[in-house]
Amino acid sequence: MKTLRASVVFAFLLACLQAFGGTERPSAELPPTELNPRSFEFAVESGYLFGAINPPTDYQIGAEFLTARIRWGVVRSDTWLRGYHQFYVSAIAEPIFRGIENHYFGFNLGMRYNFVRSGSRLVPYISGGVGAGWIDSHPEVPGGQGQDFTFNILSAAGVSFELNDHWKLNAGVLYEHLSNAGQTDPNPSLNLFGPQLGVTCSF
Repeated sequence: MKTLRASVVFAFLLACLQAFGGTERPSAELPPTELNPRSFEFAVESGYLFGAINPPTDYQIGAEFLTARIRWGVVRSDTWLRGYHQFYVSAIAEPIFRGIENHYFGFNLGMRYNFVRSGSRLVPYISGGVGAGWIDSHPEVPGGQGQDFTFNILSAAGVSFELNDHWKLNAGVLYEHLSNAGQTDPNPSLNLFGPQLGVTCSF
């Protein structure tokens, strides 16, 4: 009788520990900093871009971005392709420090891929997108943009450093192309390259 009573008490205590003390995470479940990151991100990013192949004027542009990202698919692999996709929307504000025009405002829509290495806080990434915006064009000046409405193409590569589950620091290289897609003649366009830094909040 005592043995039966002891067995019942032991079973009851074990049930209480499982219910209130938690259970060990299965080994197959991924930690939140790897392939199971938070679904949404908001980033503030800043870059300094230099013109290339832009005769006759040398351009230098500040590139300021407010970007929202949402996770969009995971690649579960044992190769270097292991990672996850994100869809992003960026608002763009660019003061032109050197060049014919003075400022550019626009938006960009695109995809970003994050390469996740097991156990590492460093997450390399590549991204690319297209959008549109408005520049204060000066078509009367040789080399100036032909009209205010202008398309943009962005591509970037870099690395994020995960401080914790909510905050990341980003550093990379950005390429930007501005053009009106031949709506005016001439259509000189701009090609810009430079470094980019940012901070990201995940939630």
